[in-house]
Amino acid sequence: MKEFADWLQASSVSVTIQSVKWIIPLLQSIHILMIGIVFVSSLMIALRVLGRMRVDEPFEAVWRRFAPWMWTGLLVMAVTGAILVVGEPIREFTTISFWLKMMLVAIGVTSTALFGRSIRQVAAASPPAAAVPAARVEFSPGAKTGAVVLVVIWLAIIFLGRAIAYDDEVWGKLSHHS
Repeated sequence: MKEFADWLQASSVSVTIQSVKWIIPLLQSIHILMIGIVFVSSLMIALRVLGRMRVDEPFEAVWRRFAPWMWTGLLVMAVTGAILVVGEPIREFTTISFWLKMMLVAIGVTSTALFGRSIRQVAAASPPAAAVPAARVEFSPGAKTGAVVLVVIWLAIIFLGRAIAYDDEVWGKLSHHS
């Protein structure tokens, strides 16, 4: 992977990204803003499943409000992240934090999509809102556990994204740089 990172870093696209001083800070800022949007959106959905927020609204309404923000944020994060990798491939490809983050992003996106689909099916099968107030619709303990796990995954992604810059300090002798 180091050979590929060296080649990519020497490419004209990477050199351009590296040489224009404002590109990487701008992309990092957008990337960080998007992870905030993704996290808060998934947190609001999880808190609804846990019965802690927006319990006066049907789950489907909460999903329709926050899911577009979450998916759009993920799309922008993917684009900005890819450009950041092209701009700093050696820094990214040689850190444990980067690879753990990428693994968790794949797990988080897949899990969020599957969780959202299954929870929406459960919510749709519940009695109509007129028959049972939305506040009384309870999700199963498994659904609540899933909601907590997703929040923890997104928190770990945030931590690992920040840890990329401090890989040696975070991972010590396990780091590729040590």
